[in-house]
Amino acid sequence: MTQTSATPAFRFGIVADPQYADIEPHPGMNRHYANSLAKLADAIEVFNGEDLSFVMTLGDIIDRDFASFDDILPVYGRLQHESFFLLGNHDFSVAPQHLADVAARVGLPSPYYAFARHGWRFIVLNGNEVSTFAPAEGHPHRALAEMQLAELRAKSAINAHAWNAALSDEQFAWLGDQIQAASAAGERVIVMNHYPVYPPNQHDAWDRERIVALLTAHDHVAAYFSGHNHVGNYGEIDGLHFVNFKGMVDTETENTFAIVDVWQDRIEIRGFGREEDRTLKLRS
Repeated sequence: MTQTSATPAFRFGIVADPQYADIEPHPGMNRHYANSLAKLADAIEVFNGEDLSFVMTLGDIIDRDFASFDDILPVYGRLQHESFFLLGNHDFSVAPQHLADVAARVGLPSPYYAFARHGWRFIVLNGNEVSTFAPAEGHPHRALAEMQLAELRAKSAINAHAWNAALSDEQFAWLGDQIQAASAAGERVIVMNHYPVYPPNQHDAWDRERIVALLTAHDHVAAYFSGHNHVGNYGEIDGLHFVNFKGMVDTETENTFAIVDVWQDRIEIRGFGREEDRTLKLRS
């Protein structure tokens, strides 16, 4: 897309937490799992009417059961744009023998990866790497997760919950390398992860402090997009924007998704349904 005063440099779509399963709703949590198929189809109809570079789903594609992918992925097949996924905690609510197959089932070349579009680098994290649910039984990352969770609970940390997780040291180092490579290439950066890291919240990644410290140290990192906290959230530190998108699975009928317009000096989020409109001023 050629940028003029009337058009952004490019735009892309965002979906968070469809959390589909063919099960009864949970009224107490206002989660309507089966209804996400129709909501996602409606969102894709809107996306297909726009000139988008891609659509990103910020995790929790399913709520449970490996067979749930068989129902929801064909809906994504209707999308006329490139589709990217990252994984959330519920995507690993599958039988143990399927844990190692989740990333491949949604077509990920790697559980974490990066790609570039229009002078921007999108760094896509696997926030579940150190967790009590995603690694196979006996994997060192599962033992490390138990230790990290115990340490957070001992400190009464707000995010000391088994449904959160952390990056491995290896992935954290890779994130730093990607940020440096983007700087060398003259690219701005948006980091995407299932787990929020700011403002402090019970849904945050266990290693939120080191992630925030790394991102805020680099002026070319513009934003951090996440899901997981279905009510949504927003925070800003020195011009770095942390946007937590609302969860599609919540409410019986009202949808939530977004289109992100990227301009030279700002990012504009056009919210649909429950999602809010936002204008994020970029650091020069």
